[in-house]
Amino acid sequence: MSNTVIIKSLQEINEMKDYYKENLSAKIPTGGIFAAKTSSCSITAYKSGKVLFQGAGSETEARKWDSLNGASAKPMSKKKPTPQGSNGNLPAHFETLSVLGSDEVGTGDFFGPITVVAAFVKREDIPLLKELGVKDSKSLTDEKIGEIAKQIKEVIPYSLLTLHNEKYNQLQKSGMSQGKLKALLHNQALKHVLDKIAPAKPEAILIDQFAQVGVYYNYLKGQSTIVRENVYFSTKAEGIHIAVAAASILARYAFIQHFDKLSEKAGFKIPKGAGHQVDVACAKLIKAKGKEILPQFVKLHFANTDKALKLL
Repeated sequence: MSNTVIIKSLQEINEMKDYYKENLSAKIPTGGIFAAKTSSCSITAYKSGKVLFQGAGSETEARKWDSLNGASAKPMSKKKPTPQGSNGNLPAHFETLSVLGSDEVGTGDFFGPITVVAAFVKREDIPLLKELGVKDSKSLTDEKIGEIAKQIKEVIPYSLLTLHNEKYNQLQKSGMSQGKLKALLHNQALKHVLDKIAPAKPEAILIDQFAQVGVYYNYLKGQSTIVRENVYFSTKAEGIHIAVAAASILARYAFIQHFDKLSEKAGFKIPKGAGHQVDVACAKLIKAKGKEILPQFVKLHFANTDKALKLL
């Protein structure tokens, strides 16, 4: 049997799940996010980020998904991701440089907005941020994120952009992919911070990578200003420079605040993520407020919308 394995982020896997919603299987293996079967192959996505295509059409189906979603498949590898940029690999001692970093939160969550933050950390502020506990936001509790965010927002220049659900749904329905939306937000946030710190310039810019470099810049075609100078891309960028970790914390803090407001508006605590618990919450919301309120709360194109309606 022919097999093809690609590596995807959680948000990309959720997009794949939505794409295959008509082919989903009820039987999901341990550690899996979804399983689906098409006429040419079967697809299984795992929490590790691996997506396995099995069958005669596995390679074709994997490439087909890439072209539909605009993000390049990555062959399975045990090596650490190699940062990419117009100037090749990262400069020596990159973690000690003054860097402008950007990250986003909320792209894989059914409820809530997308928040994007670009944050500039000067080399002399790196020890302070470490002392304040800045690290990957995924390893921190919501309470700790709030504590750190309130302190670092007074120390470093940053730009926060929030794409609320109603606007997100309008743009997505018009044909704009989530990848393009993220690229536009990252570019705009970076531009805002560069304007704030001018005439000073960062020694480098690091974007938490969600698409191949060429795809990212293709998304930005037609924009009046495209940030290109000394820009690098890497997955897990929050572990490469503290500027991205700081951006991640500020983005998640804003996301949590918006989430709390949505919970207050709904009348009950809304769960994060895109699992079964959000299907139940969405069904509860529809029953209480009506289907017409959904665009204010959720990303409508996620498969969770149909699942919630079926629960009703």
